[in-house]
Amino acid sequence: MQAVTYSAFRQNLKQHMRSARDDADTILVTNNDPSENVVVMSQRDYESLMETVRVYENPYLRDKLDRGMAQVARGDVSVHDLIEVDDD
Repeated sequence: MQAVTYSAFRQNLKQHMRSARDDADTILVTNNDPSENVVVMSQRDYESLMETVRVYENPYLRDKLDRGMAQVARGDVSVHDLIEVDDD
């Protein structure tokens, strides 16, 4: 995460916004009063983060994820070819 002041962020707004979007960069915009600091990130990264939070907050999904990770750690996995779906 890069940190920039409000002034520097404002002066290079387009560059910072593109960096957040294109590089999945998170930007901490700082002020003299830390309670006024904000974080800027792309919408895609924000939505991904929120989905992760929803999964971790849902006991059923969290358990399913934990079981899947344990299964992989045990090596209890199999490889499958992708299925081709006809559009006809």
